[in-house]
Order: sequence, then structure tokens, then C-alpha cells
Amino acid sequence: MLHKNPNLLMRHISDDDLVRSADGELSSQQAAEVDAHLEACWDCRARMEEVQGAITSFVRAYHADFDAQLPPIAGPRALLRTRLAALASESPREWWKQIFQFGFSSRPVALVCLSLLVAAIGILWLWHAPEEELQSASVFYDAEAAPNRGLTPGATRQVTVNEVCSAPREEVVADVSVSLRQRVFQEYGIADARPEDYEIDYLIAPRLGGTEDLRNLWPEPYRARVWNAHVKDALEERLHEMVCHGQVDLATAQHDIATDWIAAYKKYFHTNKPLPLSS
Repeated sequence: MLHKNPNLLMRHISDDDLVRSADGELSSQQAAEVDAHLEACWDCRARMEEVQGAITSFVRAYHADFDAQLPPIAGPRALLRTRLAALASESPREWWKQIFQFGFSSRPVALVCLSLLVAAIGILWLWHAPEEELQSASVFYDAEAAPNRGLTPGATRQVTVNEVCSAPREEVVADVSVSLRQRVFQEYGIADARPEDYEIDYLIAPRLGGTEDLRNLWPEPYRARVWNAHVKDALEERLHEMVCHGQVDLATAQHDIATDWIAAYKKYFHTNKPLPLSS
């Protein structure tokens, strides 16, 4: 995991493990070891930022190149709708045979057909699944509930516990500027976002020393079924209260919420699903 630097006479994280950490491929024990080392080592933190920047640049370049090759979806969707209507009167065995013949004749059309098929299956499941099953599934995962760590690793300012706990709430919680909101949506590839759908949220809240920095902001959806912006607000209040009562140190609160805020909620509220907001 760590290797010695003969010049500095200390142990550093290897480049391979930095990449695996950024990609979430380490075991929980290895990830904890890396996180602990990064907190104490400026050199490795700087290298990690370079790794995350390289990954972000690669993802943007990949999408810029790949997305341009996809054909318009309207045409294939209309053709697929027509074909599905024709298949409605045929036997199930013939359905799959003709869908494969139609959809996989070319790779771009195949991708579109597969996407539409998966979406149709998902819609049918949501339509017919019992409510308790939907709630159980969403307790553990919401697609947009957590930020992209490559884009939003978190950022803090130098602040003492006394400063954090003495500042009035209205002085540290303010709306993000319009220009910064637009930059956040652009970073996440969200076009035509409606204000009522997203909160441009601080990963590390200002009341916990978080900064109004692009690395500390992401579009958190209000519409997420379980792990939404309102739930995270409750976590921020709990952590601020615990820090100010000496129940947890500020650095730990910052680290936990930046690493995985959903896991932090479960840890500090002692529950696997959000409590009613009134509590």
C-alpha cells in the first residue's frame, strides 16, 4: 500500500493505489489507511489532486468524443415503438428473435435499443413493485444522492471550533451566486436545470468550515426518494451540534461528511434509513 521515499525518509502512497482509491476500488481497510495518510501528508494529497484532475479530464474528453458519435434518439425510438406494436400480436419467443435482429444490426442502434429496453423494464418494475419494496431499495441507493468525488472532493477553510460555534447561522449559510450555480451544473453536465429540482449544496457545510468553492459544491436533488437535500441538512445540523458540544472533533466531522455523507448520517443518527424530518 505504502512505499518508502528515500529522499524524504517516509512512507508514501503508490500512484497505483492513489488511482484505485480515487476510483473506489480499495477495500474498506485500505481506503481507511489511505484516507488517514492523506490527512497527514501534503505530498500525497497534492498527488491525489493531480490524479483526480486527470480522471476528470479523461471523463470529459471521453464524453465529448463518445456522445458526439451517438445518433439522434428520436428516429430509433419511433422505429422501436412501431416494432413493439407489431410484436404485440406475436408469440413471446418471436419477440426476442425479432428484437435482436432489429436492434443489433448496427452498434449505435443496438445501444439505443438496449437503453430503451432497460428503461422500459425499469418503468414496469416501478409501476408494479410494492411500495415497501421501493422504499427498501431506495434506502441504500439514490442515483444522484452523493456527489462525484472526482468533481467534488470537499474544501475547507482555516477555522477554529469557537469560530464555527459562535457565528450566527445566517452569516455562514447563504445562497450560491448565479454564476457559480451555472458552473456547478456545467461541471455535472446538467442542462436546463430547474431551481426547484436541485439545491447547490456544500459537501462540507459552511457551519463546519466548508468553503464556497467549486470543489465543495454539487447539485443535490430534492427529488431523490430517500437520501435527499433535506436529509443532508439534518446531518449538518447534528454534526454542528456535536462539534459544539465536544462530542466529535471538527476535523472528523469534516472528513466523515466529505467521504460519504450517507454513511455519516447512518453513523451519527444510528440508523440505516433517514429519520422523519420532524425528529
